[in-house]
Amino acid sequence: MEDPAELEQTPQLDGPSLLRLEAFAIVEAAERMDDSEFARAIDLLDGRTGKIVVSGTGTSGIIARKIAATLTSTGAAAVFLHSSDALHGGLGLLATGDVAIFLSNSGETDEMLVLLPHFEARAVPFVAIVGRLASTLGRRAAVALDAHVGREACPLDLAPTASAAVALAIGDALAMALMRRRGVTPEEFALNHPSGQLGKRLTLRVDDLMHSGDHRPAVRSDASWVEVVGAVTAGGLGVVAVVDDDSFRGIITDGDLRRAVQRTGTAGLECLHASDLMTASPVRVTLGTLAYDAVRLMEDRPSPIGVLPVVDADGACVGFVRLHDLVRSGLR
Repeated sequence: MEDPAELEQTPQLDGPSLLRLEAFAIVEAAERMDDSEFARAIDLLDGRTGKIVVSGTGTSGIIARKIAATLTSTGAAAVFLHSSDALHGGLGLLATGDVAIFLSNSGETDEMLVLLPHFEARAVPFVAIVGRLASTLGRRAAVALDAHVGREACPLDLAPTASAAVALAIGDALAMALMRRRGVTPEEFALNHPSGQLGKRLTLRVDDLMHSGDHRPAVRSDASWVEVVGAVTAGGLGVVAVVDDDSFRGIITDGDLRRAVQRTGTAGLECLHASDLMTASPVRVTLGTLAYDAVRLMEDRPSPIGVLPVVDADGACVGFVRLHDLVRSGLR
Protein backbone atom coordinates (compact mmCIF):
# COMPACT_ATOMS: atom_id res chain seq x y z
CA MET A 1 0.00 0.00 0.00
CA GLU A 2 1.36 3.38 -1.01
CA ASP A 3 2.42 5.91 1.57
CA PRO A 4 -0.10 8.79 1.68
CA ALA A 5 2.69 11.35 1.30
CA GLU A 6 3.80 9.61 -1.91
CA LEU A 7 0.23 9.51 -3.16
CA GLU A 8 -0.13 13.23 -2.61
CA GLN A 9 2.92 13.87 -4.81
CA THR A 10 1.69 11.65 -7.66
CA PRO A 11 0.54 13.89 -10.53
CA GLN A 12 -1.87 11.36 -12.03
CA LEU A 13 -3.60 8.90 -9.73
CA ASP A 14 -5.53 5.88 -10.94
CA GLY A 15 -8.89 4.83 -9.47
CA PRO A 16 -7.57 2.54 -6.72
CA SER A 17 -4.98 5.12 -5.66
CA LEU A 18 -7.66 7.79 -5.41
CA LEU A 19 -9.72 5.50 -3.22
CA ARG A 20 -6.70 4.82 -1.03
CA LEU A 21 -6.07 8.54 -0.75
CA GLU A 22 -9.55 9.05 0.67
CA ALA A 23 -9.14 5.98 2.87
CA PHE A 24 -5.85 7.35 4.24
CA ALA A 25 -7.60 10.64 5.00
CA ILE A 26 -10.17 8.81 7.11
CA VAL A 27 -7.49 6.74 8.87
CA GLU A 28 -5.49 9.88 9.65
CA ALA A 29 -8.62 11.59 10.99
CA ALA A 30 -9.25 8.59 13.23
CA GLU A 31 -5.70 8.67 14.57
CA ARG A 32 -5.94 12.41 15.15
CA MET A 33 -9.36 12.27 16.83
CA ASP A 34 -9.41 13.44 20.44
CA ASP A 35 -11.25 10.68 22.32
CA SER A 36 -12.36 13.03 25.08
CA GLU A 37 -13.79 15.52 22.58
CA PHE A 38 -15.64 12.75 20.75
CA ALA A 39 -17.06 11.52 24.07
CA ARG A 40 -18.14 15.07 24.90
CA ALA A 41 -19.92 15.25 21.55
CA ILE A 42 -21.85 12.07 22.34
CA ASP A 43 -22.69 13.37 25.81
CA LEU A 44 -24.06 16.55 24.26
CA LEU A 45 -26.12 14.77 21.60
CA ASP A 46 -27.47 12.26 24.10
CA GLY A 47 -28.03 14.75 26.90
CA ARG A 48 -30.47 17.02 25.10
CA THR A 49 -34.19 16.25 25.16
CA GLY A 50 -35.05 17.58 21.72
CA LYS A 51 -34.09 16.71 18.17
CA ILE A 52 -30.74 16.91 16.41
CA VAL A 53 -30.56 19.62 13.74
CA VAL A 54 -27.84 18.96 11.15
CA SER A 55 -26.81 21.81 8.89
CA GLY A 56 -24.31 22.66 6.19
CA THR A 57 -23.87 24.46 2.86
CA GLY A 58 -22.90 23.09 -0.55
CA THR A 59 -21.20 19.70 -0.35
CA SER A 60 -21.24 19.96 3.43
CA GLY A 61 -25.00 20.35 3.20
CA ILE A 62 -25.27 17.13 1.19
CA ILE A 63 -23.17 15.32 3.77
CA ALA A 64 -25.24 16.89 6.55
CA ARG A 65 -28.44 15.57 4.97
CA LYS A 66 -26.96 12.06 4.88
CA ILE A 67 -25.87 12.26 8.52
CA ALA A 68 -29.35 13.40 9.54
CA ALA A 69 -30.84 10.46 7.65
CA THR A 70 -28.47 8.02 9.37
CA LEU A 71 -29.28 9.42 12.80
CA THR A 72 -33.01 9.16 12.13
CA SER A 73 -32.77 5.62 10.80
CA THR A 74 -30.98 4.52 13.97
CA GLY A 75 -33.62 5.94 16.28
CA ALA A 76 -32.39 9.49 16.96
CA ALA A 77 -34.84 12.21 15.96
CA ALA A 78 -32.83 14.31 13.52
CA VAL A 79 -33.62 16.80 10.77
CA PHE A 80 -31.57 18.44 8.05
CA LEU A 81 -31.72 22.25 7.90
CA HIS A 82 -30.09 23.98 4.94
CA SER A 83 -28.24 27.05 6.07
CA SER A 84 -29.99 29.28 3.52
CA ASP A 85 -33.45 27.92 4.29
CA ALA A 86 -32.82 28.55 7.98
CA LEU A 87 -32.74 32.29 7.36
CA HIS A 88 -36.04 32.23 5.49
CA GLY A 89 -38.30 30.60 8.06
CA GLY A 90 -36.44 27.36 8.70
CA LEU A 91 -35.32 28.54 12.12
CA GLY A 92 -38.89 27.98 13.23
CA LEU A 93 -38.17 24.29 13.69
CA LEU A 94 -35.74 24.99 16.54
CA ALA A 95 -37.12 24.19 19.98
CA THR A 96 -35.95 24.10 23.57
CA GLY A 97 -33.75 21.09 24.18
CA ASP A 98 -32.51 20.79 20.57
CA VAL A 99 -28.87 20.30 19.68
CA ALA A 100 -27.13 20.84 16.34
CA ILE A 101 -24.31 19.49 14.21
CA PHE A 102 -22.66 22.03 11.87
CA LEU A 103 -20.48 20.94 8.96
CA SER A 104 -17.97 23.19 7.21
CA ASN A 105 -14.57 22.26 5.84
CA SER A 106 -13.19 25.78 6.23
CA GLY A 107 -15.14 26.55 9.38
CA GLU A 108 -15.69 30.02 7.92
CA THR A 109 -18.61 29.43 5.56
CA ASP A 110 -20.56 32.71 5.51
CA GLU A 111 -24.01 31.07 5.50
CA MET A 112 -23.09 29.03 8.55
CA LEU A 113 -21.57 31.93 10.49
CA VAL A 114 -24.78 33.93 10.02
CA LEU A 115 -26.67 31.18 11.85
CA LEU A 116 -24.57 31.35 15.00
CA PRO A 117 -26.35 34.18 16.83
CA HIS A 118 -29.74 32.68 16.04
CA PHE A 119 -28.83 29.27 17.45
CA GLU A 120 -27.15 30.86 20.45
CA ALA A 121 -30.21 33.05 21.11
CA ARG A 122 -32.32 29.90 21.24
CA ALA A 123 -29.79 28.14 23.51
CA VAL A 124 -29.16 25.42 20.91
CA PRO A 125 -25.54 24.25 21.26
CA PHE A 126 -23.76 22.62 18.35
CA VAL A 127 -21.07 20.10 17.52
CA ALA A 128 -18.82 21.36 14.71
CA ILE A 129 -17.27 18.99 12.18
CA VAL A 130 -14.66 21.26 10.63
CA GLY A 131 -11.41 21.14 8.71
CA ARG A 132 -9.86 23.81 10.98
CA LEU A 133 -10.37 23.67 14.72
CA ALA A 134 -9.12 27.26 15.04
CA SER A 135 -11.85 28.54 12.69
CA THR A 136 -14.81 30.60 13.86
CA LEU A 137 -17.15 27.60 13.88
CA GLY A 138 -14.54 25.49 15.64
CA ARG A 139 -13.99 28.08 18.37
CA ARG A 140 -17.66 28.83 19.01
CA ALA A 141 -18.85 25.22 19.01
CA ALA A 142 -19.68 23.41 22.21
CA VAL A 143 -17.53 20.60 20.81
CA ALA A 144 -15.34 20.72 17.70
CA LEU A 145 -14.22 17.58 15.85
CA ASP A 146 -11.22 17.70 13.54
CA ALA A 147 -12.04 16.77 9.91
CA HIS A 148 -8.82 18.16 8.41
CA VAL A 149 -7.32 16.46 5.34
CA GLY A 150 -3.85 16.89 3.86
CA ARG A 151 -5.23 17.19 0.33
CA GLU A 152 -8.30 16.43 -1.69
CA ALA A 153 -8.45 13.56 -4.14
CA CYS A 154 -9.19 16.20 -6.77
CA PRO A 155 -6.19 16.72 -9.12
CA LEU A 156 -6.58 20.46 -8.50
CA ASP A 157 -6.86 19.88 -4.74
CA LEU A 158 -10.08 21.87 -4.85
CA ALA A 159 -13.19 19.69 -5.18
CA PRO A 160 -14.38 18.47 -1.75
CA THR A 161 -13.64 14.76 -2.01
CA ALA A 162 -11.40 13.45 0.76
CA SER A 163 -12.73 16.14 3.10
CA ALA A 164 -16.32 15.10 2.34
CA ALA A 165 -15.45 11.45 3.00
CA VAL A 166 -13.90 12.34 6.36
CA ALA A 167 -16.84 14.51 7.41
CA LEU A 168 -19.28 11.74 6.50
CA ALA A 169 -17.21 9.15 8.37
CA ILE A 170 -17.17 11.32 11.50
CA GLY A 171 -20.93 11.82 11.22
CA ASP A 172 -21.45 8.08 10.86
CA ALA A 173 -19.22 7.50 13.90
CA LEU A 174 -21.35 9.91 15.93
CA ALA A 175 -24.55 8.16 14.84
CA MET A 176 -23.23 4.70 15.63
CA ALA A 177 -21.79 5.74 19.00
CA LEU A 178 -25.09 7.39 19.91
CA MET A 179 -26.94 4.26 18.82
CA ARG A 180 -24.70 2.15 21.07
CA ARG A 181 -25.07 4.62 23.96
CA ARG A 182 -28.85 4.38 23.75
CA GLY A 183 -28.82 0.60 23.52
CA VAL A 184 -30.84 0.35 20.32
CA THR A 185 -31.88 -3.28 19.82
CA PRO A 186 -32.29 -5.08 16.48
CA GLU A 187 -36.05 -5.07 17.11
CA GLU A 188 -36.09 -1.31 17.63
CA PHE A 189 -33.94 -0.80 14.55
CA ALA A 190 -36.32 -2.95 12.52
CA LEU A 191 -39.30 -0.79 13.47
CA ASN A 192 -37.71 2.02 11.47
CA HIS A 193 -36.88 -0.29 8.54
CA PRO A 194 -40.06 -2.37 8.04
CA SER A 195 -39.45 -2.85 4.30
CA GLY A 196 -35.82 -3.88 4.62
CA GLN A 197 -34.74 -7.48 4.95
CA LEU A 198 -33.82 -7.07 8.62
CA GLY A 199 -37.09 -5.28 9.32
CA LYS A 200 -39.09 -8.05 7.72
CA ARG A 201 -37.17 -10.73 9.59
CA LEU A 202 -37.98 -9.08 12.90
CA THR A 203 -41.54 -7.90 12.26
CA LEU A 204 -43.26 -9.98 9.55
CA ARG A 205 -45.31 -12.84 10.98
CA VAL A 206 -46.94 -15.90 9.48
CA ASP A 207 -50.30 -14.26 10.16
CA ASP A 208 -49.44 -11.69 7.48
CA LEU A 209 -48.73 -14.26 4.76
CA MET A 210 -50.86 -17.30 5.53
CA HIS A 211 -53.77 -18.54 3.44
CA SER A 212 -56.83 -18.73 5.69
CA GLY A 213 -60.63 -18.75 5.63
CA ASP A 214 -61.92 -20.01 2.29
CA HIS A 215 -58.30 -20.45 1.21
CA ARG A 216 -57.71 -23.09 3.88
CA PRO A 217 -58.96 -26.34 2.26
CA ALA A 218 -60.10 -29.06 4.66
CA VAL A 219 -61.71 -32.51 4.59
CA ARG A 220 -62.95 -34.95 7.20
CA SER A 221 -60.87 -38.00 8.07
CA ASP A 222 -63.47 -40.28 6.42
CA ALA A 223 -63.34 -38.37 3.13
CA SER A 224 -62.73 -40.55 0.08
CA TRP A 225 -59.68 -40.42 -2.13
CA VAL A 226 -61.63 -38.55 -4.77
CA GLU A 227 -62.81 -35.94 -2.24
CA VAL A 228 -59.26 -35.43 -1.04
CA VAL A 229 -57.96 -34.95 -4.58
CA GLY A 230 -60.76 -32.49 -5.27
CA ALA A 231 -60.03 -30.49 -2.12
CA VAL A 232 -56.29 -30.32 -2.82
CA THR A 233 -56.97 -29.20 -6.38
CA ALA A 234 -59.58 -26.62 -5.41
CA GLY A 235 -57.42 -25.14 -2.65
CA GLY A 236 -54.51 -24.52 -4.98
CA LEU A 237 -51.96 -24.85 -2.18
CA GLY A 238 -50.95 -28.45 -2.71
CA VAL A 239 -52.24 -29.36 0.75
CA VAL A 240 -55.45 -29.97 2.65
CA ALA A 241 -56.16 -30.07 6.38
CA VAL A 242 -57.89 -33.08 7.92
CA VAL A 243 -60.40 -31.80 10.47
CA ASP A 244 -63.10 -33.65 12.43
CA ASP A 245 -65.53 -31.47 14.39
CA ASP A 246 -62.97 -28.65 14.67
CA SER A 247 -60.30 -31.13 15.80
CA PHE A 248 -57.15 -30.81 13.69
CA ARG A 249 -56.04 -34.34 12.83
CA GLY A 250 -53.32 -33.82 10.22
CA ILE A 251 -52.55 -32.74 6.67
CA ILE A 252 -52.43 -34.35 3.23
CA THR A 253 -50.09 -32.95 0.60
CA ASP A 254 -50.00 -33.64 -3.12
CA GLY A 255 -46.81 -35.57 -2.35
CA ASP A 256 -48.79 -37.82 0.01
CA LEU A 257 -51.23 -38.48 -2.82
CA ARG A 258 -48.47 -39.42 -5.26
CA ARG A 259 -46.88 -41.75 -2.75
CA ALA A 260 -50.27 -43.38 -2.11
CA VAL A 261 -50.64 -44.10 -5.82
CA GLN A 262 -47.18 -45.66 -5.94
CA ARG A 263 -47.80 -47.67 -2.79
CA THR A 264 -51.35 -48.83 -3.44
CA GLY A 265 -51.80 -48.84 -7.20
CA THR A 266 -54.84 -47.43 -8.94
CA ALA A 267 -56.97 -50.45 -8.14
CA GLY A 268 -56.77 -49.88 -4.40
CA LEU A 269 -57.38 -46.13 -4.36
CA GLU A 270 -61.14 -46.45 -3.97
CA CYS A 271 -60.66 -47.97 -0.53
CA LEU A 272 -58.44 -45.17 0.77
CA HIS A 273 -59.75 -42.39 2.99
CA ALA A 274 -58.18 -39.21 4.28
CA SER A 275 -57.17 -40.93 7.51
CA ASP A 276 -55.10 -43.41 5.48
CA LEU A 277 -53.28 -40.65 3.60
CA MET A 278 -52.66 -37.96 6.16
CA THR A 279 -49.57 -37.06 8.11
CA ALA A 280 -50.76 -36.98 11.70
CA SER A 281 -49.34 -34.32 14.04
CA PRO A 282 -47.41 -32.54 11.28
CA VAL A 283 -44.79 -29.88 11.83
CA ARG A 284 -46.69 -26.66 12.44
CA VAL A 285 -46.35 -23.07 13.57
CA THR A 286 -48.60 -21.00 15.79
CA LEU A 287 -50.16 -17.64 15.09
CA GLY A 288 -47.68 -14.89 15.87
CA THR A 289 -44.62 -16.87 14.77
CA LEU A 290 -42.07 -14.73 12.95
CA ALA A 291 -42.14 -15.51 9.24
CA TYR A 292 -38.35 -15.78 9.22
CA ASP A 293 -38.50 -18.46 11.93
CA ALA A 294 -40.99 -20.33 9.76
CA VAL A 295 -38.55 -20.18 6.83
CA ARG A 296 -35.78 -21.63 8.99
CA LEU A 297 -38.12 -24.36 10.25
CA MET A 298 -39.06 -25.32 6.70
CA GLU A 299 -35.57 -25.20 5.20
CA ASP A 300 -33.19 -26.31 7.95
CA ARG A 301 -34.06 -30.00 7.81
CA PRO A 302 -33.02 -33.04 5.72
CA SER A 303 -36.22 -32.80 3.65
CA PRO A 304 -37.43 -29.19 3.25
CA ILE A 305 -41.12 -28.51 3.82
CA GLY A 306 -43.06 -26.57 1.20
CA VAL A 307 -46.09 -25.67 3.28
CA LEU A 308 -46.86 -25.46 7.01
CA PRO A 309 -50.17 -25.49 8.85
CA VAL A 310 -50.74 -22.51 11.15
CA VAL A 311 -52.61 -23.23 14.35
CA ASP A 312 -54.15 -21.04 17.03
CA ALA A 313 -53.69 -21.26 20.79
CA ASP A 314 -56.19 -24.15 20.95
CA GLY A 315 -54.39 -26.15 18.27
CA ALA A 316 -57.00 -25.59 15.59
CA CYS A 317 -55.70 -25.20 12.04
CA VAL A 318 -56.48 -21.66 10.91
CA GLY A 319 -54.45 -21.52 7.71
CA PHE A 320 -51.39 -22.50 5.73
CA VAL A 321 -48.15 -20.67 4.98
CA ARG A 322 -46.09 -21.62 1.93
CA LEU A 323 -42.33 -21.42 1.61
CA HIS A 324 -42.81 -19.82 -1.78
CA ASP A 325 -44.77 -16.93 -0.26
CA LEU A 326 -42.25 -16.47 2.55
CA VAL A 327 -39.32 -16.26 0.18
CA ARG A 328 -41.19 -13.97 -2.24
CA SER A 329 -41.88 -11.55 0.63
CA GLY A 330 -38.16 -10.70 0.69
CA LEU A 331 -37.09 -12.56 3.84
CA ARG A 332 -33.94 -13.75 2.09
